[in-house]
Amino acid sequence: MSKPWHNRWAQLVFGIICMGLVANLQYAWTLFVNPIHIKTEWALPAIQLSFSIFIVVETWLVPVEGWMVDKFGPRFVIMIGAIFAGAGWVLDSMATSLEMLYFAAVIAGIGAGCVYGTCVGNALKWFPDKRGLAAGLTAAGFGAGAAVTVIPIGNMIIEKGYEQAFFFFGIAQGVLIFVLALFMTKPAPPSGVQPAPRIVTTKVDYTSGQMIRKPLFWLIYVIFVVVAAGGLMATAQIGPIAKDYGLASLPMLIFGINLPLLTMTLSIDNLCNGFTRPLCGFISDKIGRENTMFFVFTGEGLAMLGLMNYGHDPIAFMTFAALIFLFWGEIFSIFPAICADTFGVKNAAGNAGTLYTAKGTASLIVPFASVLSAGGNWNTVFILGAAVTITAAFTAKFVLAPARKRFIDAANARGTP
Repeated sequence: MSKPWHNRWAQLVFGIICMGLVANLQYAWTLFVNPIHIKTEWALPAIQLSFSIFIVVETWLVPVEGWMVDKFGPRFVIMIGAIFAGAGWVLDSMATSLEMLYFAAVIAGIGAGCVYGTCVGNALKWFPDKRGLAAGLTAAGFGAGAAVTVIPIGNMIIEKGYEQAFFFFGIAQGVLIFVLALFMTKPAPPSGVQPAPRIVTTKVDYTSGQMIRKPLFWLIYVIFVVVAAGGLMATAQIGPIAKDYGLASLPMLIFGINLPLLTMTLSIDNLCNGFTRPLCGFISDKIGRENTMFFVFTGEGLAMLGLMNYGHDPIAFMTFAALIFLFWGEIFSIFPAICADTFGVKNAAGNAGTLYTAKGTASLIVPFASVLSAGGNWNTVFILGAAVTITAAFTAKFVLAPARKRFIDAANARGTP
């Protein structure tokens, strides 16, 4: 008899929780940047290079980790991820040099990639009929998970130092993910479940090697890179931006809770970042992937311009920062879904992982934001980010949509990649 957790909804819940536990490796990082800078006197761009290394390793190894999931199932890969994710922050707590900080970023990146790639791949396979929603709910764990712990992490940094925060939360997150991995099982989508009726999907399964030889894949990849870059800049730099605007430590009272503006902003941002993923995944199941991209990418660009023009006001800063995350976070549900729609579900974990490396490519731009903003002037960063994001919106609607339909129709007619 099948165990009670061997059903697609239980597996989805386990994946969401794992994603939430590993989310701090990325979304709480900005809390550590200034404390590390103050104690060590390392340059901010040098510290932020650690963030880029983490993202590159997290994303660029996901194809390998996705291939392992397709071959061996999720349990073993998530166990590896748990060990590396915990070890990364423990090493951060001991880092006495930039080289050690960078090594810790590599270890943490391997852990995050194992967990992220496995959980998203699982969701795509279990839910062919609700692919956008399932990927969105899973990615929401990564987007919103840090909202639960960002306040205690921030408080521990203030009260006991950033080293203790790294150590305690690294151990806690690693242990909990390892336990959850024991309940993960290889997906077996129920028979008779069909893709969402309004979504154009392929009947042909591509391997990752076949996929990367298609120009259409690289068009999707470039769109992913330019949109991800803007959001990653906000993720990594929202702390320094708030500091340069003179707002970071400003006390804010909302719903009876009094917190520094930066801590409050991060909590709200992470909730928006998580909420948008299942919402936009669900919407994209209904109205199409590219139509959804058009509206949200445009919104992200406008939100960046709003933060640039009005962000020196505390309420406006919190509002536009939240809107950036709201319009950005959905890429982590829409792009895995569009990848499976276009290149098939059999190798979904490996294929979505290959596309996910676009996030790593985008992260290479993050340190340049610190250089362009020298002296506290972030206008150039915001203008460039808005321009490329809005351009991506129109490209998705008017170039990608017709190209993808032609590609899928031709492949379905041939019956082969």
